[in-house]
Amino acid sequence: MSSKHATRAMRLGRRAAIPQELPGREGGPNSNAVVECGWGRLIAGHTFKEPARIAAALLDERPGQRDIAFYVERPHVVVAQAPQQLFIDPSEAFRLWLSEYRPSRATRKGFTVRRLRTRADVAAVNTLYRSRRMVPVDPMRVWGQRAERQVIYALAEDRASGEVIGVAMGIDHAEAFGDSQPGASLWALAVTPQASHPGVGEALTRYLAEHFQARGRAYMDVSVLHDNASAIALYEKLGFQHIQVFAVKRRNAINEPLFTGPQTDADAHLNPYARIIVDEARRRGIYVEVLDAENGYFRLSLGGRGVVCRESLSELTSAIAMSRCADKRVTLRLLDEAGLKVPAQTAAGEPEHNAEFLKRHGAIVVKPVEGEQGKGISVHLTSADDVEAAIAGASQYCDRVLLEQYCAGEDLRILVIDHQVVAAAIRRPPVITGDGVSTVTELIEKQSRRRAAATGGESRIPLDAETLRCVAARGHRMDEVLPSGSQVTVRNTANLHTGGTIHDVTDTLHPVLRSAAQRASRALDIPVTGLDFLVPAVDGPDYVIIEANERPGLANHEPQPTAERFVDMLFPRTRIEETTE
Repeated sequence: MSSKHATRAMRLGRRAAIPQELPGREGGPNSNAVVECGWGRLIAGHTFKEPARIAAALLDERPGQRDIAFYVERPHVVVAQAPQQLFIDPSEAFRLWLSEYRPSRATRKGFTVRRLRTRADVAAVNTLYRSRRMVPVDPMRVWGQRAERQVIYALAEDRASGEVIGVAMGIDHAEAFGDSQPGASLWALAVTPQASHPGVGEALTRYLAEHFQARGRAYMDVSVLHDNASAIALYEKLGFQHIQVFAVKRRNAINEPLFTGPQTDADAHLNPYARIIVDEARRRGIYVEVLDAENGYFRLSLGGRGVVCRESLSELTSAIAMSRCADKRVTLRLLDEAGLKVPAQTAAGEPEHNAEFLKRHGAIVVKPVEGEQGKGISVHLTSADDVEAAIAGASQYCDRVLLEQYCAGEDLRILVIDHQVVAAAIRRPPVITGDGVSTVTELIEKQSRRRAAATGGESRIPLDAETLRCVAARGHRMDEVLPSGSQVTVRNTANLHTGGTIHDVTDTLHPVLRSAAQRASRALDIPVTGLDFLVPAVDGPDYVIIEANERPGLANHEPQPTAERFVDMLFPRTRIEETTE
């Protein structure tokens, strides 16, 4: 290291230490400072003289909230006040010195960052937080704070759809605590797992840094879990430096993973669809035995009752119901007999037969009779050659192949548990966004990595013949560099496992669609199912049902209470009654 760099590192190291002289201690103007953040309270530990008072503030946490005592100089002493109820948060703290921060000259592609403006923004923030399994905010409190200077919410908004795809909250310490060395901090950063645009988290962080820099603040701090490698990498990239700052929290259901110790080897290998159920069962005191983590098998036991599950498939689903869903021909025949709307269908046969079916309907879908996760499915085929190629591809997954009338519309998944609709979501095909530098192949690979990271490895865009066909059908080559901001849909299917994204529409679902889903579950006599609809509009009555899934992924429908309703069905006496204030 050169002497110049060594000197700078020493200077930064000294500056990164927590300030020893912080105003606002007990007796001062801002002693015992507490900031309402919507998701809980930030307790400014350095403004408290007595550790016992920090502990008392944490013990006053409201139900459903997540309080944090930050800048705690003696965390062990605070925890000692109530060792059964408090714990030291296993997070790392980082600081960005705003006097040395330089704004990025790069322009944002496809989204904008702005302040929270409307009540709809608050609802969108809560939808996003729930999708990331974070604590939602109190809407009235956040809306009431919108004009205050001590708390600011920054939102990232997709330019095309208007959807809120990211959020971060900042606190101005000068306004909140009256610190003489005026700083700021960043909290509750979240980006939707559906975002196709790169750099959303970075843009939100920069927005707040530049906002506080313009106010003349000296630094911006952030607290991040010690094992959140991607977030730590982002902050280090932006110039944040590690600082020795501690936080203390109260033990509650929200914080449970932070103080119950590391997962067992078996738990660590469960996929998100099994884990969401296992976590909910344990919260209710139900004993969990992981039988086969790799394949998602576990047993839930309470009292004298035990139920073996494979993700959302349980012993309550009969072999008959499973076979009805597994064979797509049987599924549609039963639904048709129940008076529900389904597309025309025929078994793939000789090329002449296939061509005649194609001619009759103009565009068709090819799919294996038995299959899952969108494997072997080709959509919107309009030429006989493409149909024959798709049949050959589908036959790799099942020796029986179906031809199905193509019905235009949005891909709607409705989740039914115990014959009641619990969640509904629009599934959209994967879309890449050009950056003016990367090829189509490179963009697909980047988007695939982001989808895998956001879904625990469950969602990836395959670089297979179907992807190549879809890209070519839209007039592009795999080695082509897309212009900045241009978008291309790279597959026609919207299945999560092939890179599709999921957008909750439960609250806008038309009553006719809700009724049709519940009738379908009863016609198939299945207690848990994910029904695939094609609809012109979610809030309209028109539909066709194309498939039924006997093992739907409950984790895909957060923030709806899918795991809760599943465990309610298995162990009704553990049901937690909802209360409204």
